Amino acid sequence: MSGPAASDIAAKVFRGAHPLRGRRAIFGTIVGADANVIDQGLALFFRAPHSATGEDVLELHVHGSPAVARETLIATLAAGARLAQPGEFTRRAFLNGKIDLASAEAVADLIAADHGAAAHAAAMQLTGGLAHEVDALRAALEEIAEELAAAIDFPDEVETPPRERLSERIRHVRESLAELSATWERGRLVREGAAVAIVGPPNAGKSTLLNALLGVERALVSELPGTTRDSIEEGFALDGMTLRLIDTAGIRAHADRLEAAGIARSEAALRDARIAFVVVDGSLPLSEETRALLARTRGRERVVLFNKADLGRAGYERRDAREADALCGSVFDAATISAARDALGSLLRTSETLDFSRPYLSTTRQADAILEADRALAFADETLGSSSPADLISGDLMIAIRALGELTGREADERLLDAIFSRFCIGK
Repeated sequence: MSGPAASDIAAKVFRGAHPLRGRRAIFGTIVGADANVIDQGLALFFRAPHSATGEDVLELHVHGSPAVARETLIATLAAGARLAQPGEFTRRAFLNGKIDLASAEAVADLIAADHGAAAHAAAMQLTGGLAHEVDALRAALEEIAEELAAAIDFPDEVETPPRERLSERIRHVRESLAELSATWERGRLVREGAAVAIVGPPNAGKSTLLNALLGVERALVSELPGTTRDSIEEGFALDGMTLRLIDTAGIRAHADRLEAAGIARSEAALRDARIAFVVVDGSLPLSEETRALLARTRGRERVVLFNKADLGRAGYERRDAREADALCGSVFDAATISAARDALGSLLRTSETLDFSRPYLSTTRQADAILEADRALAFADETLGSSSPADLISGDLMIAIRALGELTGREADERLLDAIFSRFCIGK
C-alpha cells in the first residue's frame, strides 16, 4: 500500500509484537474487519520520502495461500485502501521524482519480459542511464538557447555566438542522437524477438520443422501439398533470446484462390522477417520455382535446409555453389534439428547485438522523440548554413528541447502519462 493513509490502515489490519518502525520487519498477525486472525506474517513500513514511490508504503508479507492473500486484500480494502490502477505504483514513483519516464517504461518491459535477454535489458534500463544521456544532450541545447537569448536581450553587452561554432555544437548533439536512434531496432529485437519465416515450396517439411523446433505438435502436417493455408506464429527460446517462428504456406506459382491468399501472406512474412529459414525437398531435382526462391533469399540472413535426405540427395548434390553452407538432413532426425538450432544461434550471435551497459531506446515513443529532436536540429543547422539571422534557430532549439524533455518525462503531460501507464496490466 502506498499513500498517506498507509500507517492508519496498518493500525487496523496488523497486530505487531512491536510498533512499526521505518525499514524494519515486524512480526505479527493480520486481522480482518471482524477482528478474526487471517494469518501470521511480517509488516514492513517505509516512511516518505524514503520509499519506492516517495510516499508512505506498507508491505504485508503473508503465506502463499491464495485464500490468505485474498482475505488480506479484503481486510485492507475494508480499512480504507483501494485497488491500484495499472502502473499506479510506478506512476507515483515518477510523479514524486523517484524515477524518470524511461525507467518507468522499463518496469513495464521487465514485467512483460518472456526471456532472459529481455529481462536483463529492462533491468539495466531501470538504472536511468538513458535519461542521464538525454538530459546531457538537452542541457547542451539549453545552453545554446540561453546564449542566443542573452544576445537578443542584451545586444550591446553580449555578442551572438559565431555561426560556425553554433553549427558545430548542434552537429555534435545530432551525432549523439543518431547513435541513440541506431539502438532502437536492436532494442526492439531484444524485447519482441527476431522473426524467422519458415518458407519453401509445398510439402517440403516446413510445418514438421516448426513442430520439431518447438517440441510440440503445433502445426497440422500432411503429405498433401498446400495443407498450410495460413501463417502460424510461435515463440521459441534460443540462447537467452526469443525467436518468433512463422510457419508459412508453401510458395508456388499455380494455386487456387484460397491457397493464393496464404501464399501472399507467406511473401509478406518473408519480406518482414529478420531471418529466412528456407526448406526445400533435397531428395528431388530442384524445380525452377525452388531455384528462384533460393536466389531471392541470398544476400540476407538465412538458413537453408535440404530436407528429406533419407529419401535421396539429388537436389542437394546439384545445388548452386552459393548454397554451399546449406544443411542437409531430415526434420525427423534429431541431429538435423540440433544443427538447425545451432545455425539459428550462430546468426543471432554474429548479428549486431545490444550492449546492455549502454542506454538504448526501448519504445516507439522514445524513438519518435529522438527523431523529432533531430528533425528540428536539422532545420536549425540548415538555417545556420544560410544567410538568415542566427537567432532564428531559437524556435527549432525549443522544439528539440521539448521533445527530449518528453522522452525523460521532464515535460510530460497527463495524456502522455495515461498512454504510457496503460501498458501495465497490474498495479505495479
